[in-house]
Amino acid sequence: MATFISVPLKKSSEVDLVKPLSKFVTATYPAGEEQAEYIRSVEELNKLRKNALGRPLDKHESSLEILLRYYDQLCAVEPKFPFSENQLCLTFTWKDAFDKGSLFGGSVKLALASLGYEKTCVLFNGAALASQIASEQNLDSDEGLKAAAKYYQLASGAFGHIKDTVLSALNREPTMDVSPETVGTLSLIMLAQAQEVFFLKATSDKMKDAIIAKLANQTADFYGDAFKQCQYKENLPKEVLPVLAAKHCIMQANAELHQSLLAKQKKRFGEEIARLQHATELVKTVASRYDEYVSVKDLSDKISRALTAAKKDNDFIYHDRVPEVKDLEHIGKAALVKATAITPPLSAKFTDLFEKMVPMAVQQSMSVYSQRKAETVNRLVGTMREATNLCNGVLASLNLPAALEDLSGDSIPQSIVEKARAIVQQGGLQSIEQLIRDLPELLTRNREILDEILDESLKMLSDEESTDSELRSKFSQRWNRTPSGDLYKPLRAEGGNFRSVLDKAVQADQVVKERYNTHCEMIALLCKPEAELTAAIPSANPVKTLQGSEVVSVLRSQLARLEEVKKERERLEAEIKGVTFDMSSSFLTALAQDGAINEEALSMSQLDQSYGSYSQRVQASLRSQEELLGKVQTSHQEFSKLKQSNSEANDREEVLKKLASAHDSYVEITSNLKEGTKFYNDLTEILLKFQNKCSDIVFARKTERDELLKDLQQSIAREPSAPSFNVPAYQTNPAPTAADPAPAPRTVFVSSQSSMDRWED
Repeated sequence: MATFISVPLKKSSEVDLVKPLSKFVTATYPAGEEQAEYIRSVEELNKLRKNALGRPLDKHESSLEILLRYYDQLCAVEPKFPFSENQLCLTFTWKDAFDKGSLFGGSVKLALASLGYEKTCVLFNGAALASQIASEQNLDSDEGLKAAAKYYQLASGAFGHIKDTVLSALNREPTMDVSPETVGTLSLIMLAQAQEVFFLKATSDKMKDAIIAKLANQTADFYGDAFKQCQYKENLPKEVLPVLAAKHCIMQANAELHQSLLAKQKKRFGEEIARLQHATELVKTVASRYDEYVSVKDLSDKISRALTAAKKDNDFIYHDRVPEVKDLEHIGKAALVKATAITPPLSAKFTDLFEKMVPMAVQQSMSVYSQRKAETVNRLVGTMREATNLCNGVLASLNLPAALEDLSGDSIPQSIVEKARAIVQQGGLQSIEQLIRDLPELLTRNREILDEILDESLKMLSDEESTDSELRSKFSQRWNRTPSGDLYKPLRAEGGNFRSVLDKAVQADQVVKERYNTHCEMIALLCKPEAELTAAIPSANPVKTLQGSEVVSVLRSQLARLEEVKKERERLEAEIKGVTFDMSSSFLTALAQDGAINEEALSMSQLDQSYGSYSQRVQASLRSQEELLGKVQTSHQEFSKLKQSNSEANDREEVLKKLASAHDSYVEITSNLKEGTKFYNDLTEILLKFQNKCSDIVFARKTERDELLKDLQQSIAREPSAPSFNVPAYQTNPAPTAADPAPAPRTVFVSSQSSMDRWED
């Protein structure tokens, strides 16, 4: 089996697109030049399918371009024709790419009346062909390495896209080759192979051992993930798992080898030996288990020589303690690959054959209309929510409805009981205090990571910037790329901003702690059993005579009406969000009649028609609330006068207000602390991504620098070194030339042994 895995193409049966699509065009568009143009486009689409699927394709970029152009056209044409089983029905038949004798097993073929199925299978072939083109590249050259990395990432992205969309596109169980499990596995394999190509380039460029170790370690991780995905699939041939497992071990061994060189540079001779011993065990595992598929003799010999020399030096000179493998610091990782995002058009030469059928003006107008609609909905919903929050705030300041629940003067109002129960269910004091204790530890960890990452990343940027400046000074205007100093300004600003963010987070943490200290006593009271809570609340002389009073009845009625206003708003919000209208027909009609679209006039007219009545209902709701709140405040004043004669009742009400406020503070403080904890945990990942971002851009700039240097050197070599002069006539007769040498033959796959050689420096 080849070291790099490539995927076979699916085969499709012939489909006549001309007859059904032409019939739709004839029935939909009036006779004339437009109809004739669409019919010609249909014929071109049919030719494009035959070129993409009706013949064998060479493993070349031009063949991939044809496939991708057909895929782009399918994506563009899908919303322009009513493809479905009950309208424009086209049945597409595809064979399983992994039928007998291939990488995966599956059913022989599947026929579906679904354009989504056709798109899925065409994209699969694009990914498969990209993997084959990548495996054809000469990995001994920079151009070959770049091309291989590009195509493997494209294949990974395409397989990943199928994984995410195939079930919704087909609405039924697909064949095994395009099932989410299979294409998900293929995506991981392609990504691992792309990362391996970057590792090969790094070793070829003799980059720093620290960088190569990270690249190798990340590659090992990717192969490990691919191995796990394949591990329990019975339909895999016996070669796949051993190769993935072997590559996982080999890349780990390479990571340890290069990390040992870094340890040696830092005079950590014990660590050097420990890592070389671990690398030795890894290659022994490959040699003993997977020797049938992969040879690691050269790598094993290299590690063995390094280990022997390291042990000899340590025994006679350094006497450094050799740590256990488990005690070694973890090797970092650097992912330089990313699955290519599948966002049509994928073809560089794509032109929509049916561009006039859905003009860009209509799409642009629809986009602006959608923004206007969203703004209208947000404005109406936001107005209602703001009014509801205002209402809740006013009622809370009046201690309503708790004040009406406390007319007995000696029992706990039901709303307070519910608030106390809610706090206990959320963990009470213990939960909130644990969150407070965790914050300093998280802060310290992030500060340590921040210091280490910033120092390393900014040094990396400075080193590359210095090299760029030297070359700019040397080549002057010929060094025509963006100065590294300008390019790195956002990164440096981002790095400096991290410290500011941490300082602000510390201040915010302190504010939350102070607020907790303010309400701690009342929160603790709410956590006590109901009997203790009752005893802690001052009792008042019963005012049961108020229970039957008119003012209490009126106040309760007003509160009930307010509650109904809020519920009505919830229903109104759902209705507003549910309004739909297809503006595309209006825009198409306007374009056909006027030759242009007055988007603003058409959109505003439709929005006023769709939402005008809802706007009036929202304003009526606001007026009702304002009127009811005024009545509630008046009734509450009368209610308070009846209770003012009892000072004990006032004391009791004050405590109840504090308890209600303590509950609200508990909820907010808990939310703030959880957000703080999430912030610190997320920041750790963000800092690591920042480090990878710096590493990636420096690597990319180095690659760009090497290419520019190469071009400059070739340009300088072509320049005349002296003024032109006349050559004697007798010297101008051409000499006989030898026949051009025959080109070297190309192989379909890279041999296992040659690839193993590339795994080594």
